[in-house]
Amino acid sequence: MPLQDLLTAVDIQVLALPPVAVFLIALLLSILIGRYTPGLLGLLIQRLSPKQGATVYNNLITPIKDSVKTAGTLLLISLSMVWLQSASPTFYNFFRPLVDLVTIVSVAWLASRLFRQLVRVYGIDMLRRMGREVDELLLVFETLANVIIGFIAVLAFAQSQQFNLVGLIASLGISGIALGLAAQKILEQLLSTVVLYLDRPFVPGEYIRQSDRQLCRVESIGLRSTKLRTAAKSTLIIVPNSVLVNEEIENVSRAKKVMVLLYMDFTRALREEDAALVKQVVTRSTDLLFGIDPGSTHISFTAAADSSKNGSFSATRARVTFFILGSSENSIELRKRLLELANDNIASQLKGYGIEFSVQDPTVYVESPVTL
Repeated sequence: MPLQDLLTAVDIQVLALPPVAVFLIALLLSILIGRYTPGLLGLLIQRLSPKQGATVYNNLITPIKDSVKTAGTLLLISLSMVWLQSASPTFYNFFRPLVDLVTIVSVAWLASRLFRQLVRVYGIDMLRRMGREVDELLLVFETLANVIIGFIAVLAFAQSQQFNLVGLIASLGISGIALGLAAQKILEQLLSTVVLYLDRPFVPGEYIRQSDRQLCRVESIGLRSTKLRTAAKSTLIIVPNSVLVNEEIENVSRAKKVMVLLYMDFTRALREEDAALVKQVVTRSTDLLFGIDPGSTHISFTAAADSSKNGSFSATRARVTFFILGSSENSIELRKRLLELANDNIASQLKGYGIEFSVQDPTVYVESPVTL
């Protein structure tokens, strides 16, 4: 039977099935195919970039494989909803908004995580190649991108429900100006609250000091004000958010540093001058790294088994410790990524002197409080 006739016969058989059965088949296929979305995406990347496809897939897709599966499955389920519309319009009208909401949220979450991987894997390296310093501004850029992704997701959901959100915002523009002039103080408080939630200088449960140096625990962050519980008297202080935004605040709870412990195993035994060179390169590279506590790098060498017999210095392993300083989990993760790039830089420098090594996995990170 020719291929065209076979496809025509399949189409006829599908059309002969009840719409409910077709929807259930499409739903089942969506769930099955959605599980293989990362692999299909990997094949597409490999096709577009045969040389770098595997590297791009491992750097971008592998860390967010679960998010890719979820978003791919929900997208396929959303497409299969067209069969439910012809089978049962009542159920379609009930489930369609929910499916659209979940699908758009999952795609937005995937876009956010994918953008983060792009910045962490390729953005940092690109900035370093350009000679630019990598700092906390990169995290602000990530936050801004997440806000834009969230705004697009809201517009997409409104559009899917035939709700003209853009037109509504435009129509409220003139009246919004009038309300802004009439309620300038209230808007200032609300905008300050938005800044606190985006910048997150503190979160409920953390201890902070204001300009008066009084130690307080953050009870809650409201729409207009923040409630602070004093440590000495346990009294409650209510501070307008507009005041906190413009005030110098010391976050005591984030006064911590992370000790990094890693081992360098050398391919050959090092002489004393080689060990001194390794110490110089490692110390210089870590001290210049953004987010590393300057002067905290310590290197100790493990002597080879036969070094004690002949009385000469010979080392096969180095133990390196230093401290990472960060204000949040995102900033700590950023510094860990910079550390990976620093390891590559150290390996490149030492290889030029004929010294090669491998870093023992995993690198140990130990949180420790900062002395106040």
